[in-house]
Amino acid sequence: MTLPQPPNRWDIEQIMSDRAQAVAACGFTERQARFLVTVMLHSGVFVERQYCTFANIVHGQKTADFLRKLVDGKFARTMAPGPLHRGRLIHVHHKPLYAAIGQTENRHRKPAELGRLIERVMVLDAVLSDQTVLWLGAERDKMSYFRRLLEDRFQQTQLPTLRFGTGPRPTLRYFPDKMPIGIRLREDPIVFVYLITKPTPFDFRIFLSRHAQLLLALPEWSLRLLAPRSLRKAVPRYLHAVREEYATPLPGPFIEEMKHYFYARRDRESKPGELPDSRLSQDRSGFGAPRFQALYRVWRSQGDAVFRPLALHALKDKFDRGVARVECVELERQYLHLSHLVGKS
Repeated sequence: MTLPQPPNRWDIEQIMSDRAQAVAACGFTERQARFLVTVMLHSGVFVERQYCTFANIVHGQKTADFLRKLVDGKFARTMAPGPLHRGRLIHVHHKPLYAAIGQTENRHRKPAELGRLIERVMVLDAVLSDQTVLWLGAERDKMSYFRRLLEDRFQQTQLPTLRFGTGPRPTLRYFPDKMPIGIRLREDPIVFVYLITKPTPFDFRIFLSRHAQLLLALPEWSLRLLAPRSLRKAVPRYLHAVREEYATPLPGPFIEEMKHYFYARRDRESKPGELPDSRLSQDRSGFGAPRFQALYRVWRSQGDAVFRPLALHALKDKFDRGVARVECVELERQYLHLSHLVGKS
């Protein structure tokens, strides 16, 4: 069974219901189908206790039967990264199952390094632990939601983007960080999630720069940082990065100098055999801070539009008015004694 054609008016609740029905047609109960849809959209992998949490049941025959159905039916494979009594991962990889929800090419279906799978289990925990919001996972869902929300104010260039290839028709991937976005269908704020995986927030700065234009357009939002136990000491550095990226506007002349540096650096990198530009060498020392190095990476994908939020006080004003917030959630679990692998993939 495959999904029906989408209705004229985008309705995420109806889409999620259709997806669950499509998966149930593969031989699963309604509850099992809803759980599998959640897993495929947000992680591709889960542990048994997460199904118990979702279904509000304890470990027993029902969970054993569900896992046996997944494995025996070739819908999923199990991995025991350590002694079996310490837990096992269940990776949902069956291509027709992903096709049933319109996600045939979803990367969650493909094999990944153990550290990456543990990170995805952590993200799934964040999704399952907050049922006050409806979580968007698929790129298409996120694009459709923000197009509907912003209506005539929507511009596709506002969305976080990663560009592949060169020339007039490069491949663009939207929302490339693949983090869940939580929406309340009748009220704000929108919840953006980021999993801390490294002691220093350089990748997080890229995430912030990618999302700046979208956050600028939204009336209210919250940024939820997920901190594994092993990385909780890094949280102040991540909070500092938010203050620097979003609450420290830059003067116009400085931005113009930075724009010149970005163009010169890109030209220099495309012609490595040429002699270095003395002006570029001078500018490099002024723009060597992590904030600007991360912004350069985003600029290569999103173009000059990334400069617009830098000079505005609008993001800072959102924090001052309380319509933009940052919260930190410490992840309490040990995650199969493998949390030390987070950030190593």
